[in-house]
Amino acid sequence: MNDYEDPIDLDDAIAADLSELEPDIRYAGSAPIGGHVVDWRTLTDRDARTEWQALRAWVEWFTVRYRISESVVPPCWYQHGHLVEELSALHAAHTAAFDRSDTGFGPIGFHERLSLAIPRLSRAYFGGCARGHDPAKPRSWNTNEQEWDAWTCQAHAH
Repeated sequence: MNDYEDPIDLDDAIAADLSELEPDIRYAGSAPIGGHVVDWRTLTDRDARTEWQALRAWVEWFTVRYRISESVVPPCWYQHGHLVEELSALHAAHTAAFDRSDTGFGPIGFHERLSLAIPRLSRAYFGGCARGHDPAKPRSWNTNEQEWDAWTCQAHAH
């Protein structure tokens, strides 16, 4: 290169070349791996039935396949938010782990995660609905606003 030419930025050159390609060609092998993650907190009524049915099908398969007892995942699991969140996370992890694009490490990764999740499931539920569904008393908040305001005026980093 001589003193009269502008230096070429390799990243800019590659980006320019890629911008000419169709989107589905540009990202041919880079679609997200695996599952569909559900944010139960923001789930709409319009999407609810589809998401609940998918999770139910997986939970029923999962509990039979892995011999998960009713003392860990009761028949009323869907009425216990903490169980829904944990089972939904496992469902997403399982779907990603067994995705066709996985290189082969996904299944062992799922089982490693499962070994961590089982004790959480057991602790979260601890057999509370042995004689039928026993709705958990939801936690309520009664924050002292003056204390809160005083506390949040400082970083408390020390």
